[in-house]
Amino acid sequence: MAGNISELIIETVNFKDNVDHLFLIIMGMCIVFMQCGFAFLEAGAVRSKNTTNILIKNVMDLFISGVSYWLFGFAFAFGDGVADKFIGLKYFASSDVPHSKYALFFFQFTFAATASTIVSGAVAERCEFVAYFVYSVFITGFIYPVVTHWAWSSGGWLTIGDTYSGLNNESVAYQDFAGSGVVHVLGGIAALVGAVMLGPRIGRFHRSSKTVAPIRGHSVPIAALGGFILFFGFLAFNGGSQLSISNPGDGAAVSIAVVNTVISGSCAAVMSLILNRLHIFGNTWSLLITINGALTGMVAICAGCNVYEPYASCVIGLISAIVYRTYSVILLKIGVDDPLDAVAVHFGGGSWGVIAVAFFDNSNGIFYARDLKSAYKLGWQFIGLFAIAGWTLVLSGIVFGIMKALGFLRVSREEEEKGLDIPKHNEPAYPVEAYGHGHIERLIQILENNPTVVTQGFTNVAYEKEITDKGQYENPETQNVLRNGSSEKVVPSREVHLKTPANGVRVTAPHSEVRVTVNDTKL
Repeated sequence: MAGNISELIIETVNFKDNVDHLFLIIMGMCIVFMQCGFAFLEAGAVRSKNTTNILIKNVMDLFISGVSYWLFGFAFAFGDGVADKFIGLKYFASSDVPHSKYALFFFQFTFAATASTIVSGAVAERCEFVAYFVYSVFITGFIYPVVTHWAWSSGGWLTIGDTYSGLNNESVAYQDFAGSGVVHVLGGIAALVGAVMLGPRIGRFHRSSKTVAPIRGHSVPIAALGGFILFFGFLAFNGGSQLSISNPGDGAAVSIAVVNTVISGSCAAVMSLILNRLHIFGNTWSLLITINGALTGMVAICAGCNVYEPYASCVIGLISAIVYRTYSVILLKIGVDDPLDAVAVHFGGGSWGVIAVAFFDNSNGIFYARDLKSAYKLGWQFIGLFAIAGWTLVLSGIVFGIMKALGFLRVSREEEEKGLDIPKHNEPAYPVEAYGHGHIERLIQILENNPTVVTQGFTNVAYEKEITDKGQYENPETQNVLRNGSSEKVVPSREVHLKTPANGVRVTAPHSEVRVTVNDTKL
């Protein structure tokens, strides 16, 4: 009888462990899908000539994170060591990692990839591909894991906190359930440093007139699809941070986290929509601003989504929208070009979320406990916020500064004006030959007996002459470009060259007309 009971206990423990591992794996898979959301959101928000470039960066974010987090990141984050309060020094390249920790490794890896992806949006359309590799490795391999160790490892100094005699030797520590500070403040600060070091895109700001030229993304539907995927992923991002599902109360904690995420994101979205309709921030019902507002609300709720009452999530979401719009306006005022508003969403929302948990925690928040301990808690939230922001600011500044000094941080002016898809990847997202009504088929028939090497080259006559700084016309995407300071308008044209060994093929599309010439035969 005793043997049967022992076997039953062992089986129960094993079953609980398996369920927890499965929970982490499934939640991690959902978070991996967030990379798809980031990819679509960023692709829709950039110009068509940079679509392939931003997509490959989002793809590689996942895989670079996989390598660097496996080699170094997990060891620095969750390994033991002599400097355990600051950094882990065990489990490099999965050495000696117990099999029971593999699910945790996978789940934490998805968070590292998210932190790195935040940066790619802020430096979009002008960052060198090699520079992207460098900063991704440093963020996921060292900068982020060290912060993770501080706040989420059992021995980290932010996790331990401190004891106070005035509280009968009770301990108070930093609280960040799902990463408002650890993931989003870190990613937002790194994004800010990258955007400042790179400088704005060509034509974004007109210095003498102090105007900002809008540079629109090429596809609102694609960006909206990315937003929907991120909304879905955030439910796993916050709910999965419970890290287990088999213990008493786990199911309730996950449910609370998910519900609060929905409420905060919803309230932030509605508030952002209304704010942009008011003349304070704009005068339209903006879809993209609504999406970013919802994301800001979900970022802000991360820190305490497991300890908030639903009404608190509503309040936090409403304030998140105000924080997002305020940060977005301030960044434009000081000349920081952030194509995705990544800094406003992640640093703005994350920093507000870190502070909010000290007020709205339903067990010992200031609005509930109103005691000395809750005041100490607010202090520790500020300590954690400043420590994470300062660490990231210094190290990101060093990484981006060295790359800038060595001259491989930003692409050349010519490449930026032409777009990065063809010069860097030779894979235009929307190739010219993909459009037409039988013309290309005829072109293939003419060339089918002649071995052909097909290349694409784009020229824009607007760039063939020096363009003077003329306010919004400094923006190379504007249709009306002034040439040499005169009022003469230049109509951009696009050419595609398909070269053969003997003869040339030219496809010219001035204005709206398309002309194709092959071996002196007009198609």
